[in-house]
Amino acid sequence: MQPAALDFQQNFFELFGLSARYRIDVAQLEQHYRMLQAQVHPDRFTHLSETEQRVSMQWATRVNEAYQTLNNAVRRARYLLALHGVDTQEETNTAMPADFLQQQMEWREAIEEAQQARDDKALTELETRLQREMHELQQQLAVKIDDEHDYPAAAGAVRKLKFMEKLAEEIAAAFDAIDY
Repeated sequence: MQPAALDFQQNFFELFGLSARYRIDVAQLEQHYRMLQAQVHPDRFTHLSETEQRVSMQWATRVNEAYQTLNNAVRRARYLLALHGVDTQEETNTAMPADFLQQQMEWREAIEEAQQARDDKALTELETRLQREMHELQQQLAVKIDDEHDYPAAAGAVRKLKFMEKLAEEIAAAFDAIDY
């Protein structure tokens, strides 16, 4: 069953025919994803043996996992760093610059205030500002990984992005809370 070009030893970038870089061609990722899904989708192998169906399911799972990883900026950075032997230490290293932590507290206070005031305009402004700041940090991450190969600094940026993702979740939860 295994398509000739596929190899379980390939990393996610190789699987999609992409260079192992933070900056990727999203259109190429999408195109290769659709092509691979068409090749390995389990529905194509229902007439084959159980073993071949299981291999198809494993491939479909791997293709989906690879796509989800590469299509998400933070997961892609984390994966790239792991390929270079760098652990982002998101669970164990919560040390952050004091100004960043102060900013996090200010964000949380602003989210709470907007939620309590049921101010969806303020939440929208916070969300827009957060998305802009996350985008800027992702641009810095691209430079650290692709251009400077400064993987420890990139790991720090990934940890910051994780904090910012939590803020985005808190904003979404605040929107949900005021919609009731």
